[in-house]
Amino acid sequence: MVDLSGRRNRMKNLVGFLVGEVRYAVDILKVREIINPLTIVDLPHAPPAVLGVADHRGEVVPIIDLRQRFALPRATETRRTKWIIVSLEAPGGPSAAGLVVDAVTDVFGAGSDSQRDIPKIGAEDARGITTVYARHDGLTFVLDVDLVAAAAEEIDISRVAAP
Repeated sequence: MVDLSGRRNRMKNLVGFLVGEVRYAVDILKVREIINPLTIVDLPHAPPAVLGVADHRGEVVPIIDLRQRFALPRATETRRTKWIIVSLEAPGGPSAAGLVVDAVTDVFGAGSDSQRDIPKIGAEDARGITTVYARHDGLTFVLDVDLVAAAAEEIDISRVAAP
């Protein structure tokens, strides 16, 4: 829904979560489900951010560790650790991936009055940040799940092709 009146859109349209001490969010329309971690099967030659794959409701989905994806130290899994299963736009039809987060925080709406400019630091596409919102508890960075999950599509060809 688009708010044409210029007032804050109070519709809850983002799912918030923590990776380390930083607050992130993804579009709620991309979220299929939020679940507790499942059993992961390792894959040979997977990129470092891809922990492996899991069988989620009959679909094999890559599991992406956002800590590793953002070059943070790996954390010990806790009761608060969750997987956010997201829909991806992929050639040949929609697919899914699981994003490992330290904790899911809330579902919230964000209006243009709280939107801030994206910081110009390094490669913008590599981080996958689409928007930044100022909230009562600090800044929240909204991620493009397709860009963040692109790590699951990368394969180290040099290791595969090595004799």
